[in-house]
Amino acid sequence: MVEDVQKHSVHTLVFRSLKRTHDMFVADHAKAVAIDEESHKLKMAAKIRADYSAVLHMPVLKEGKEKILHQTGDQYGQCFSANPGQDSDYVITGTHPYPSGPGIALTADTQMQKMPSDTGVQSMALALPPSQARQDASRTAASMADIHRHAGSAERSQPPGHALSYLEAGGTKNSSLMAKKAPTMPKPQWHPPWKLYRVISGHLGWVRSIAVEPGNQWFVTGSGDRTIKIWDLASGKLKLSLTGHISTVRGVAISSRSPYLFSCGEDKQVKCWDLEYNKVIRHYHGHLSAVYGIDLHPTIDVLVTCSRDSTARVWDIRSKANVHTLSGHTNAVATVKCQSAEPQIITGSHDTTIRLWDLVAGKTRVTLTNHKKSVRAVVLHPRQYTFASGSPDNIKQWRFPDGNFIQNLSGHNAIINTLAVNSDGVLVSGADNGTIHMWDWRTGYNFQRIHAAVQPGSLDSESGIFACMFDHSESRLITAEADKTIKVYREDDTATEESHPVNWKPEIIKRKRF
Repeated sequence: MVEDVQKHSVHTLVFRSLKRTHDMFVADHAKAVAIDEESHKLKMAAKIRADYSAVLHMPVLKEGKEKILHQTGDQYGQCFSANPGQDSDYVITGTHPYPSGPGIALTADTQMQKMPSDTGVQSMALALPPSQARQDASRTAASMADIHRHAGSAERSQPPGHALSYLEAGGTKNSSLMAKKAPTMPKPQWHPPWKLYRVISGHLGWVRSIAVEPGNQWFVTGSGDRTIKIWDLASGKLKLSLTGHISTVRGVAISSRSPYLFSCGEDKQVKCWDLEYNKVIRHYHGHLSAVYGIDLHPTIDVLVTCSRDSTARVWDIRSKANVHTLSGHTNAVATVKCQSAEPQIITGSHDTTIRLWDLVAGKTRVTLTNHKKSVRAVVLHPRQYTFASGSPDNIKQWRFPDGNFIQNLSGHNAIINTLAVNSDGVLVSGADNGTIHMWDWRTGYNFQRIHAAVQPGSLDSESGIFACMFDHSESRLITAEADKTIKVYREDDTATEESHPVNWKPEIIKRKRF
């Protein structure tokens, strides 16, 4: 008959096992045998005498002073103390007070009858020839360090490398011999955080484009509802709606030289609106597919558009002539920017390249192939001769005129549709998933991330930023979004550096070049 086995809880069994383990290992079997002080001293004395008898006349720690004096007093006949009558850290023993440098006669200045001071060491090091100084320094410093190490004591003052560099440089630090510090990211400038303060509704489709009037009184938006709307910047109220496009309005631009508004859309049309009469006065025909972007040249009457037909076109505003067709991209051209300096036209494309164009010749000056994915956004810095490009892989900064790479801004892992930058060095990137990232332009530090809630009635999937732009005072940021709204952000006036500190760590720079 099988006896009934007593059933225990898991808790009881675990603690019994713990107790057995504790009893088994309570004695520390791995503990090292205690060192016998007397035998250790005998061992070290024999080792020093056997290995370092040739250098025992050199400075040693005071704990070995009696031993050294006993061993060397008869051999050299005398010993010299650093400060007679005082308990010094070092003693110098030898046939003369302090050995002179090679080729230097003992004078009243160099013939020191006591332990030399720091200034004395430096002056003598300056007088030594570099090659001899290097040899003496390496020989002396290494042997002293070995004595100290084998005597079981901590090494004193600096390691041998420091003495070598000190003598070689004549008493000053030598950068070529000292260990170089790893490069660190410079501390970013503090920027106040941005906060949402107005949501403007009125469009019936995705808001795809924004432009602010040069006088900073109103701004224009183009939408998927095929309309262009003009809004009062101060109050956010609708002033005017313009109809005429038969498909999504993808780009708008306002001239600072004439009362004209330009627009382009997926209907292949490029229109010029006279804002005194609120009607279309010119059409620019030529693109073979949807027109994705538009920009005005700041100093001459030239309009540039880019399209899904893989070209950008340069138009004479007055004559409507197609001055140049900039061909070279192998996929849709998503964005175009103009500036008065060379290169005057910059395009970004879905073929992952950025091209800098010669406006006079109508040809490519430079092709930048560093991006690995579509380039949907390009922005020029208002004060520096630089620009940034946005792609799902990275935001990259470049230097004009040749497109020299500056740095990567990594972390906005989404499809970046738009970029904006102000004179204060705040770079804004807006993405397809509705996120906005704020960056410090100089250091590439991401100091704020915003994900605004979609409007009631909209789907979460309609959380997307298609365009963003600073007004001309640079105190407001306007965004065009997929929930059919326009959102206006401004800096938090109450924020201080103490209340919103920069969460910055001086990390080692790891910049990808390509």
